[in-house]
Amino acid sequence: MRDPGTAPASPPGSPSAPAPGPRPAPGSAGALGTFAARLTAGRFTLRPADPGTDTALLRAWAADPEVARWWPELDRPAAEVRRHLAGQLAQGRSTPCVGSLDGVPVSYWELYRADLDPLAGHYPARPHDAGLHLLIGPAAQRGRGLGPRLIRAVTGHQFAADPRARRVLAEPDHRNARSVAAFRRAGFRPAGRIALPGKTAVLMVRERPAPGPREPPGDPPGRSSERPRAHTSICQQPFR
Repeated sequence: MRDPGTAPASPPGSPSAPAPGPRPAPGSAGALGTFAARLTAGRFTLRPADPGTDTALLRAWAADPEVARWWPELDRPAAEVRRHLAGQLAQGRSTPCVGSLDGVPVSYWELYRADLDPLAGHYPARPHDAGLHLLIGPAAQRGRGLGPRLIRAVTGHQFAADPRARRVLAEPDHRNARSVAAFRRAGFRPAGRIALPGKTAVLMVRERPAPGPREPPGDPPGRSSERPRAHTSICQQPFR
C-alpha cells in the first residue's frame, strides 16, 4: 500500500552506486537498495530508483493500458511521478527500485516496512513485517514465468536485509488473478481479502523459510529447469 509521496527530495545516490554516508541499519528501507542474483533468466540486479532519470522509463511502461490499469500513479505527468518516487525516498520506510536482467530494466519495485505503512491498519501487523509491490514493465517480459522467480529472489533479499523480519506481504488487486497466482508460485499464501483505498486486495503472505539448504534464488521448487513458454504463463498481467 502506497502513500502519495508528495514531498520532493533528492535521490540518495546515483542509479549505479549506493548512497554515500553511514551504512543503513538492518531492516531500514535503505538496506534494501542494491541486490544481485544469478537466475535462470539471466543476471538480475536491483538498484534504487532515481526520480531524475527513471521517471521517463516508468511513464513509458505506464503508457501500456495493461500497466496503467494496475499502476495509475505512474500514468501521470512527469512531475507527479517524480514526486511519487522522491516522497518514498524521503520517508525512509519504502524504497522504490528498478530491477534489470542482464543490464536491461524490466521491473519496478517498492520494498517497504509493512508494519510502518498505512497497510498496517488493515491487517494484524507484526513488528518488522516487510512488503513489496512489483511491476513488470516491458510487454515482451510478461507471460514468460518470470514473475515468480523475481519475487522469490527479492523476498529472499528482504529476509536477508532484515533478520528480524518473519514475513513478507503483498496485496495485489483481487481482480488480478494472474498476479495472485504468481505470488502463490513464489511461496506466498493467501490470507483473506482486505479493503484498501481504491481496491479490494488479496493479502498474500510469505513466511521466512526454515533454516536448511539454500534454494536457488528465484526458482520455485520443482520449476527451476522449466523453460519459459510464451503466452501461457500466469504472469501475463503486470503486478501490483
